[in-house]
Amino acid sequence: MTGGNAPSPAPDLPPLLAGYVPKPGVADELFDAGGGLRPVWRPLIDHLAKLTPEQIEEHFARGRTYLRDAGVYFRQYATTPAPERDWPLSPVPVLIHEGEWADICDGLTQRADLLEAVMADLYGPADLVRQGHLPAELVARSPEWLRPLVGVRPASGHFLHLVSFEISRNPDGSWFVIGDRTQAPSGAGFALENRMATTRIFNDLFPRENIHRLAGFFRAFRDAMDGLPGTANRRTAILTPGPNNASYFEHTYIARYLGALLLEGEDITVRDGQVMVRTIEGPQPLGTLWRRVDSDYTDPLELHEESQLGTPGLVNASRLGRVNLINALGSGVLEMRALMAFLPKVCTVLTGEALRLPNIATWWCGQPTERAYVKQNAGRMMIAGALAHDLPLDIGATTAVGGEFRSGARDSIDAWIDEEGALLVGQELVTLSTAPAWYEGRLVPHPMTVRVTAARTPRGWTFMPGGYARIGASDDATALAMQRGGAVADVWIVADGPVPHETLLPPGTRQLADPESLPSRAAENLYWLGRYVERAETALRLARAYQLRLLEAGSPDDPHPAHLSAFMAEVDLDAAQAIPSGVAAALAAAGACAGKVRDRFSIDGWAALQDLSRTLDQMAATVRPGDDAARATGVLLRKLTGFAGLVHENMYRFAGWRFLAFGRAVERCDALAAILAGLVAEGAPEGAAEIVVELGDSVMTHRRRYRGEATRDSVIDLLALDPNNPRAILFQLTEMLDLAARMPGAGRDGRPSALMRAILPLQARLAVAAPDALTDEALSGLRNELAVVSDLLSAEYLR
Repeated sequence: MTGGNAPSPAPDLPPLLAGYVPKPGVADELFDAGGGLRPVWRPLIDHLAKLTPEQIEEHFARGRTYLRDAGVYFRQYATTPAPERDWPLSPVPVLIHEGEWADICDGLTQRADLLEAVMADLYGPADLVRQGHLPAELVARSPEWLRPLVGVRPASGHFLHLVSFEISRNPDGSWFVIGDRTQAPSGAGFALENRMATTRIFNDLFPRENIHRLAGFFRAFRDAMDGLPGTANRRTAILTPGPNNASYFEHTYIARYLGALLLEGEDITVRDGQVMVRTIEGPQPLGTLWRRVDSDYTDPLELHEESQLGTPGLVNASRLGRVNLINALGSGVLEMRALMAFLPKVCTVLTGEALRLPNIATWWCGQPTERAYVKQNAGRMMIAGALAHDLPLDIGATTAVGGEFRSGARDSIDAWIDEEGALLVGQELVTLSTAPAWYEGRLVPHPMTVRVTAARTPRGWTFMPGGYARIGASDDATALAMQRGGAVADVWIVADGPVPHETLLPPGTRQLADPESLPSRAAENLYWLGRYVERAETALRLARAYQLRLLEAGSPDDPHPAHLSAFMAEVDLDAAQAIPSGVAAALAAAGACAGKVRDRFSIDGWAALQDLSRTLDQMAATVRPGDDAARATGVLLRKLTGFAGLVHENMYRFAGWRFLAFGRAVERCDALAAILAGLVAEGAPEGAAEIVVELGDSVMTHRRRYRGEATRDSVIDLLALDPNNPRAILFQLTEMLDLAARMPGAGRDGRPSALMRAILPLQARLAVAAPDALTDEALSGLRNELAVVSDLLSAEYLR
């Protein structure tokens, strides 16, 4: 690191940069060491300089709008449960010339190969430890070094297939590595969304054809995964920890983008060493598993025994070479900060070359101590205390260092000893370069790191050309992480001329769809999504009907509101609440189900469901009983039916849609049977049948078909026995029978499935029944039979 004053920007720069002053001794991406604007930035700055601050804000708002409409989010672990937060895009991209990028990739190619060689040794002959190049304590004490994986060679022959590196620029303009990401690197999917957002922001910008595209990287990586050994006629899947993970949106996005299955540990089973995915058609083999779950949690049988995220037997399947894992289990050991202290020497030993991109300054102090003291002495750092002797470390010019530090904790001054016994001179001491960020209506320099992602292909390592940089929330380098308020920017790799137009599909080829594979868990969530959405609609209709009767009568003791209130209590709805809490419970359950199938759910459908939930939250806190509540429930009903129509009508008619529709039909049948039995039973007040017609959303149909007021017989005929009324039980049973006939195995051996055999007698009985045959007892029996149908569906397809 070097000190000194930063040169002032050239006086001929536009007013946009008038207040942009890099820090002394800090490299800046916008200005070079001489204070001149880097040429790669000139077109972007000239473009922004033509706009007023208000116009710039308007452009930047396009990106935020896109991300919000696309549902891009991350989870912030500040509270439990971790809430979803809008994706924090820093709208100004980071620009790097392709020539400089090529040098970076060259250095990181060497590093990726080095990390592969180190891991092969650590889980193989252990020569680096035996020969003294790595301390045995460093490896053995690491929780990421997994002893059950020693001696296990990956099926593909390689431990690492996807790696990421966090890099920043030294004050002299060179680049250095802050961290290696080998466990389950994130950021690739978010990089795509960053690019989509900045494309919206700069849709009228100078020639974008000079900016390298990202699709070619993903095509190369997908093809590489598909070409791994043993993958013929087998699916590729992404193993995710689930919706509570901070990067779950990225997992769903990448799965959808690459056409991979998105699985959780419970979706997978290991049989005879073969990794299988549970689907509605039975177990199917997997060829490649791109894991986003930390190694230790992937197999409770041989690793972390309390893990609920993994699959028993996965380690043995890897041991037998029956599945390709990206990356190999145990690769988290390469992320140890302390390991970086030895990489320069190890690189020389293994390759005969020096590291082309240096590390962040790191030292290993031996076995971790309970207490250690850090002090500065004439420009040298001393480590003392419980260590056997003082260890002087020449760190060059530094800011003031001092204080007392505990193992594994620090006072956020300048250096600390971590749980591995590594003295880390980290972001507080290492000077990160800065990049322009839009802050309070102007460009200012904020700390920055670039995340570089590389994928192994048959031709060697292929690098994503840009896509992801972390930007500090302020000029404080400790606020880079999104969990601490940091933002993320797109990274443009800029060429001097037009670059090839890359797409996920190579030119001149035709994409053939893979055979449909619907995991049982996804089918189950779609089924219950349909049920919960229908349940919420029924609850809203009951709440609105009650509020309207209360408004008409003026007293909850009037026969109509009292009759409705008693029935609502039977179905766990509190009529005294303007909007019953049961509505929120049903919508929350629907949202949870939808969240678990984000890779199979439309963006518009998800946005509509989120909007509905937000509206409900706002109304529940302010709405008053009576006319106010009646109007509010009407608004919610229109939003809910709009969501249901959007999903039901626009969703492709694959197996997932059939389970969604089946759940909706079962719930509608059950709710109608309960309403008919409970509200037009013997002793119901006069006019109760009119309420039921309203609940069945069939007022106009009833008026056209029947003369006079509604009666029990007319209501039963219209809402239970009418084959043409979508609200009728018979109509829904016919729909269920059709859906069941298209389920896997429905026509096995020329006979209807058990599910169809359960529905057929119900449908036939109602098709020939007269209204007086549907007594209250018959309706209650129908509900019991519907429960059997639901159980049969679960037993056949959802386990």
